[in-house]
Amino acid sequence: MATKGKVGITDTTLRDAHQSLLATRMTIEDILSVASDLDKVGFHSMEVWGGATFDSCMRFLNEDPWERLRKIRKACPNTKLQMLLRGQNLLGYRHYSDDVVDLFVQKCVENGIDIIRIFDALNDVRNVESAVRATKKYGAHAQVAVSYTNSPVHNTAHFVELAKKLKAMGADSICIKDMSGLIYPYGAYELVKGIKEGAGLMVQLHCHYTSGMAAMSYMKAIEAGCDVVDCAMSPLAMGTSQPADETMVAVLQGTQYDTGIDLNDLLAIAPKVKEIRSHYKDFDLANPGVDPTVLASQIPGGMMSNFLSQLKAANALNRIDEVLAEVPRVRKDMGYPPLVTPSSQIVGAQALLNVLSGGRYKMVTNEVKGYFQGQYGQPPAPMDADVQKQIIKDLPVITHRPADDLPPYLDEARKEIGALAKNDEDLLLYVMFPQVAKTFLEQKYAG
Repeated sequence: MATKGKVGITDTTLRDAHQSLLATRMTIEDILSVASDLDKVGFHSMEVWGGATFDSCMRFLNEDPWERLRKIRKACPNTKLQMLLRGQNLLGYRHYSDDVVDLFVQKCVENGIDIIRIFDALNDVRNVESAVRATKKYGAHAQVAVSYTNSPVHNTAHFVELAKKLKAMGADSICIKDMSGLIYPYGAYELVKGIKEGAGLMVQLHCHYTSGMAAMSYMKAIEAGCDVVDCAMSPLAMGTSQPADETMVAVLQGTQYDTGIDLNDLLAIAPKVKEIRSHYKDFDLANPGVDPTVLASQIPGGMMSNFLSQLKAANALNRIDEVLAEVPRVRKDMGYPPLVTPSSQIVGAQALLNVLSGGRYKMVTNEVKGYFQGQYGQPPAPMDADVQKQIIKDLPVITHRPADDLPPYLDEARKEIGALAKNDEDLLLYVMFPQVAKTFLEQKYAG
């Protein structure tokens, strides 16, 4: 991993950058047009898979996500490939049984992944356990991420304690995952120092540029001993993406933190990435500047755009301020979950309902009911007991690991999909996204 005295850079251009700025629409042709150039740079790793790419490949691009991974692996023999995994949710939006988690991780590693970044939306360590175990079993690096947020219960001591638990579970390194750009520079210094001293593991920082603080937070984190930071090529950097590779490399050049990357190599690649971005004008709608209001609302960009489209459909755009004011109240009732998939969708949908239905929790989504029952795990702070009672009434509350209630599913899935799945990779497409995968596989094998 990162060598002493040097800082590593994980390049996110081929995954999080285009997920953040171009609605995850980059095609394999565009990816391969630049992948081998990026491979020669000397990055610590390249994040190329996971997150929304798996779903997006099938749903919008008519691509097999496994085939995409194999092609990227072939084009990048020199660099470790990295992916993002939502713990027991894998790449979907609900918990999967342990046999599914095990096979999925096995296939990720077999098809070319070296580092798996595993996180849980609630930071419930029980929800990352199976994925960490499988990652180590199949020989990949298990990087466990803590979902960063600000709240009355989230402070340095809270996150350091979490990092210690993750180390005890078998984490090979810790990532501080700041999905909304909320970490302040001096807070980053304190947190990195705390985790390095408390857990003694390699620490990586992943920030979105949304609030405009990410590059400053990287610098303070590096001074505190952060080993690796996540950046993207400049044409797909900043806004709701990550800081720019080129800038970070230039800033650290000639210092004790030198990345060892040649700035000229990056400058030669940038025009190609700029050209790629020009292919996606229809999806290129992200705010190119900074949005400091996120520091107050903590609402990630995707969540905000969902609010606007739903309010527009309900002819209620004038009520956006009410919805934004309701989000922190719902979040408090739910025990301050970090706003990341799927908790951001659960909190957001309920805040919207509370405003539009004319009463708090007058109507609730099934997900909210499940959340208050404990189906997603244990939130960082206790949930509001009165709200919980109002929503779930006398339904039982789950206090054990939610996935313990899920029986093995692979054999049943094999029967359901039948001959349409030619291998385990096809089977997993179906397990993750049944409807989308069925249509995709029928087309793939037609004739």
